[in-house]
Amino acid sequence: MYEIFVKTHFSSAHYLRNYPGKCEFLHGHNWDVTVTVRAAELNDIDVGIDFRELKEKVGEIMKELDHINLNEHPAFQKHNPSSERLAHYIFHQLKAKLAVNDSVEVHKVTVCETPTSGVTYMED
Repeated sequence: MYEIFVKTHFSSAHYLRNYPGKCEFLHGHNWDVTVTVRAAELNDIDVGIDFRELKEKVGEIMKELDHINLNEHPAFQKHNPSSERLAHYIFHQLKAKLAVNDSVEVHKVTVCETPTSGVTYMED
């Protein structure tokens, strides 16, 4: 099994509804994101997935989240745009984008809101 990953980032603002502290107020982060996919086999040019293709798909999701108030995004109307919810959202958006490639599956997504704090979402 091969694990292929790309690292990227986006900047956005958010606030956490009903949070008992400063995070209930609008503030921003430079979010670091690591996406890992798995490939059981290599293709005819000996790669699981071309980094360019993976970066392009992830980049489409980052563009949607970059420089916005995440609370105004349709995906976060009912739920707080926490790191946990962001990781879940990115995971499922990428899963849909890679659905045509049956040899690669999304394994995990890590979202860090600071250099020392983050969360990883995966399904097993």
